[in-house]
Amino acid sequence: MITRLSELFLRTLREDPADAEVPSHKLLVRAGYVRRVAPGVYTWLPLGLRTLRKIEDVVRQEMDAIGGQEMLFPALLPREPYEKTNRWVEYGDNLFRLKDRKNADMLLGPTHEEMFASAVKDMYSSYKDFPVTLYQIQTKYRDEERPRAGVLRGREFTMKDSYSFDMTDEGLDESYGRHRKAYQNIFNRLEIDYAICKATSGAMGGSASEEFLAVSEVGEDTFVRSTEGDYAANVEAVVTPAPAEKDIEGQPEAQEHDTPGAETIEKLVEWAQGAGITVDGREATAADTLKCMMVKLFHPAVESEERESELAAVLIPGDRELDEKRLEAALEPVEFELAGDKDFADNDFLVKGYVGPRALNANGIKVLADPRVVKGTAWITGADASERHVVGCVAGRDFTVDEFIEAAEVKEGDLAPENHGTLTLERGIELGHIFQLGRKYTEAFDVQILDENGKRAVPTMGSYGIGITRMLAVLAEQRHDDKGLNWPVAVAPYQVHVAVANKDAAAMEAGDKLVEELSAKGLEVLFDDRPKVSPGVKFKDAELLGMPFVAILGRAFKEGKIELRIRGGETLEVPAEDIVDKILELVRG
Repeated sequence: MITRLSELFLRTLREDPADAEVPSHKLLVRAGYVRRVAPGVYTWLPLGLRTLRKIEDVVRQEMDAIGGQEMLFPALLPREPYEKTNRWVEYGDNLFRLKDRKNADMLLGPTHEEMFASAVKDMYSSYKDFPVTLYQIQTKYRDEERPRAGVLRGREFTMKDSYSFDMTDEGLDESYGRHRKAYQNIFNRLEIDYAICKATSGAMGGSASEEFLAVSEVGEDTFVRSTEGDYAANVEAVVTPAPAEKDIEGQPEAQEHDTPGAETIEKLVEWAQGAGITVDGREATAADTLKCMMVKLFHPAVESEERESELAAVLIPGDRELDEKRLEAALEPVEFELAGDKDFADNDFLVKGYVGPRALNANGIKVLADPRVVKGTAWITGADASERHVVGCVAGRDFTVDEFIEAAEVKEGDLAPENHGTLTLERGIELGHIFQLGRKYTEAFDVQILDENGKRAVPTMGSYGIGITRMLAVLAEQRHDDKGLNWPVAVAPYQVHVAVANKDAAAMEAGDKLVEELSAKGLEVLFDDRPKVSPGVKFKDAELLGMPFVAILGRAFKEGKIELRIRGGETLEVPAEDIVDKILELVRG
């Protein structure tokens, strides 16, 4: 196949678009792969669409290899299936909602668990039909509050979502394992640098959950890796190893102190050290203080009722900041906001800057605490009075915890779970997420299947998503330099870019012959045959567009040689009679 640049629907740009923040966004627009239509919405131009389709093909091949069967649901969906799982409410403002001319509620599908579960119920009734894995590659819609980074975080995106249905939990384990391996094959074939991280399930529900994160400095997700073993997790899923409980008996009674001006942890530690306060025989530090963060919790609404709210406290060690993403993940589907001035004014036992757990317990406020706040640990806390603190406030004696929760920031050097050394922090972009959903959705849709004993049973389900458009952007992020893009052979729009950088008629004739020979060998060729474009512009465009191999008929052609540039690598001078064989050798690895 040959595409001539003189005919291709393409305009390259020399300047970065004004709204672009990350390299992939800048380069995909400049190289003419995508074009912005609205915030978070992009047109796929010919080069971008070719790359997107090739990524889809890789995903299809690996899904078919594990027995997946492709189908396609509509993007426009009725409200009713999402009401059965309460996700019409739980998705909140992220859901595109609309009404048809008859005033019926509709939505643009963000994900399709409900539809797949309903389809299996409609078509299958016997255990003999199982296991089955179904998938689709389709456009999804989520009303991102702040779409950014081009196609990395858009409102419209292409995704592969697949769903396994098994009659037993053991079968689900096998389906999950097959998908996990398929995802590894996909990312390895695309030469993506990634990590497999333990994750939270969020609005999807379910038990086992892992994310595949592409390593990237521009990633919105923070994840951790252990210095020993192979532990990796999304920061929201990091489990804090709880210290051993301590004996309460024999510990000194809690004492209140005047602490003038100690409204911050820094000032409180300064006071404690100046007052000679010690903890376990050592000087007090921020880690011995306890922050009491007041939050307002909002429980999901039911039908048209207003959502319920309640005041709660989150206790975390003073040397940590509150990580709102971790708290959000821990509370899902309950939402929260930090308490405001009115909340403090309405509850006179809350003294801003000096809130302590004793008053919280006394006034029936739910107390959520970091796992480090175990029974017998002693803390310096607020005394519920202005400029006063309590020293030696012991968990389990002076205050109680209603629920332990992961809400404190994770720090470099923290202990890793399961004695896997310490944690390192890295940034990543979510590429895929796999879940063992269990029976949440099949029960919601009352999927009843006759098992081998003739009794009714509910199948168990897995959900496996992978971002197609996001993979394209990740490749642009991980595989670019200051000159432009650099696609892997597997998904490059064209495997070879041929440019005639010589006005000699013989060179143009040789270029025509070369692309014909390469095409006859089954290669996809982009031919820069533009007659009035300078060699410098052709070179810059070749580097910007990012095909893996660029053959240039330039000055060396007079000597019977063709310059072969390996994008991001070395440049070779190859005899003209050998160039086709050399390119075939490189393309086919």
